[in-house]
Amino acid sequence: MLEVRDAQLDAVEADLAVWQDRAPFADQVARLAAYRGVTRLGGLTLASEVGDWRRFARASAFMGFCGLVPSEYSSGQVTRHGHITRAGNTQLRTQLVPSAWAYQHRPSVGTTIAARQQGLDPQVVTRAWAAQLRLCGRFRCLAARKTAKTVVATAIARELAGFLWAEMTAA
Repeated sequence: MLEVRDAQLDAVEADLAVWQDRAPFADQVARLAAYRGVTRLGGLTLASEVGDWRRFARASAFMGFCGLVPSEYSSGQVTRHGHITRAGNTQLRTQLVPSAWAYQHRPSVGTTIAARQQGLDPQVVTRAWAAQLRLCGRFRCLAARKTAKTVVATAIARELAGFLWAEMTAA
């Protein structure tokens, strides 16, 4: 039964792989896959779900679209922030949160990421490395303070969403 399910998943991934190298997704998929934790299939998911990245004026608007912003409870002068809203796009959030787990390890560019970054604009690679340094450090810092690693991964997913928005709106 498990082998049948794996074969079905492989067939779906093979069908989608064709779109990774076709317009209008090819450039977006390549740039998104330069980031740690984002595979080419994940980049295709992000690119197809978002469509036009420039419709979000700021990274915080994109984070809200993903449902990765904290909820707010306000009463008079007191403002409290709670759990993430989860009011946004479920497909984006379920792509970003597992991608954020890749940042729990120390920063490095392995053979897989290096292969995905090959042939890209050096500025894209530089931004991906800067994101990796920031997010890996942030993951370690938050993990030292928080007991629930899932909370940390969600916070890193929020920042990753900001980096990806900045990448896709860069000139």
